[in-house]
Amino acid sequence: MDLTQLPVYQKRVFVPENADLVDVSTVVALYEKLEKEAINSAKELEHWLIKRSELDAALSQAGSILYIRMTCQTDDPAIAGAYTKFVETIPPAVKPVNDRLNHKYVKAAALFPLEAKRYQVYNRAVKTDIELFVEENVPLQTKVDLLSQEYQTVSGAMTVMFEGKEHTLPQMGKYLQETDRPLRERAWRASAERRIKDKDKMESIFEGLFELRKTISRNAGFSNFTEYQFKAYHRFDYTPRDCKKYHETVEKLIVPLNGKILKKRRDQMKLRSLRPWDTAVDALGQKPLAPFKDAQGLIKSTGSIFNKLDRDFGLQFKEMNDLGLLDLASRKGKAPGGYQNTLSEARKPFIFMNAVGIDDDVRTLLHEAGHAFHALASKDDPIVDYRHAPMEFCEVASMAMELLGGEHLSEFYNPEDLQRSNREHLEGIIQTLAWVANIDAFQHWLYEHPQHSADERRQAWVGFYEQFGGKFIDWSDLADVKNYLWHRQLHIFEVPFYYIEYGIAQLGALQVWLNARRDPKKALADYKKGLALGGSRPVGELYSAAGISFDFSESIIKPLVEAVTEEWEKLS
Repeated sequence: MDLTQLPVYQKRVFVPENADLVDVSTVVALYEKLEKEAINSAKELEHWLIKRSELDAALSQAGSILYIRMTCQTDDPAIAGAYTKFVETIPPAVKPVNDRLNHKYVKAAALFPLEAKRYQVYNRAVKTDIELFVEENVPLQTKVDLLSQEYQTVSGAMTVMFEGKEHTLPQMGKYLQETDRPLRERAWRASAERRIKDKDKMESIFEGLFELRKTISRNAGFSNFTEYQFKAYHRFDYTPRDCKKYHETVEKLIVPLNGKILKKRRDQMKLRSLRPWDTAVDALGQKPLAPFKDAQGLIKSTGSIFNKLDRDFGLQFKEMNDLGLLDLASRKGKAPGGYQNTLSEARKPFIFMNAVGIDDDVRTLLHEAGHAFHALASKDDPIVDYRHAPMEFCEVASMAMELLGGEHLSEFYNPEDLQRSNREHLEGIIQTLAWVANIDAFQHWLYEHPQHSADERRQAWVGFYEQFGGKFIDWSDLADVKNYLWHRQLHIFEVPFYYIEYGIAQLGALQVWLNARRDPKKALADYKKGLALGGSRPVGELYSAAGISFDFSESIIKPLVEAVTEEWEKLS
């Protein structure tokens, strides 16, 4: 997998073909060349923007390749060092000149106005970035990036000796689906004990990040980090108060349904109480779903799903595999989790995950492929900023693909197992909506209480965990593990406040699902129409184009919960 040898989308016009984009002097010189370039008309301004997009895309791809290599092999010092060097040198040098380019653009756009609708979103974002930029924050943001990398390294190094073999923590998750309850408990405890060994490291990393973020927001003139981060994410269409309304509605409508699902599980398993190792196994004692044996089996069957769903998706997924843009299997030294990363210059998506042969792996690949199809749908826009959408809609692309693709899981399962997989997926959606509220409420508390102690943080976490569904699980003798469950949530460390998007988008994805039940062809066409807009329109318009509503109030959530409940009961 040599990501530097991908097919060229189009020949460079501004950036020299042999430019060394990990060399700070080369990169800065290119941005400074843009800064000095004269702009004397609207046409010249648009050409200047395209040159800037070309440079931004080329630099973004250079950084993406280093990040991908690092997460694929966190235990290689040379690879980690190359990424660290990039983070320490390139962004700090580029951010100040990028701010000057933003000022240059705003000044030129005032003299030579561009088409209002086309540049509405871009103009709004640039003006916000100007407002947020403070030069003294540049080295602080570099420290944030390095601490985030440290979180990846600590997480990626966690392995467990179990049943005579060394396993990664994602691989240990497979044992939680075994019908042998003592085996599940031993596996769960082994993983939990391994995480607890590094709890002090995780606490130290978080506290370092927390202090840096408080300073960054103060330097930018904000009274708190929440306000700063909402602006940094370009959240123009909703507020922290809207998020809290989501928390309230989830507690009212979702948590009781989750409790109903877990009570049924407990009764089916004939248990006095559900323990943490009882939530993933089949409640009726059936063997774990085993949809594939290896990564190639996962790729083959998922490719067949995409061919059935849409010809374009099938061809695009095949090309990704042919180009080596899929790294799916779990292995030692690999960072946890999964992601899709767009290589901005080649305009090709890369998918990373940790597949171990379970049902969740199928959903994860469908999810990340949804992101990939989104990137490909908007790849032809010449402005790089418009080739990716707000996360509130990006996650609709991925979560809706889980539901749309779920209609074709006969590629993996017989009819009985297909029904079981879809039932478990609906249960997972309900749990996700509650978990999102849990994580988001906790994050709001963290930054609303900037002087909190470690003890207060633990107490707050446990309070939110119980509020949003943890009370349905028996944590007797496991308080130390429960206190630090949030350490597993990389978003709290790496991308603060980036998690509510999953809840908002899950509601959008469920709307796509309901549309598909009524009219599959129209629902898919609308979905693709929304993807093709990339980030060129405000988030509400992206939702409208996809045939759904950008709304996470009770008026939207209640009918969706009713539809999910009805389908869950049918599948049960």
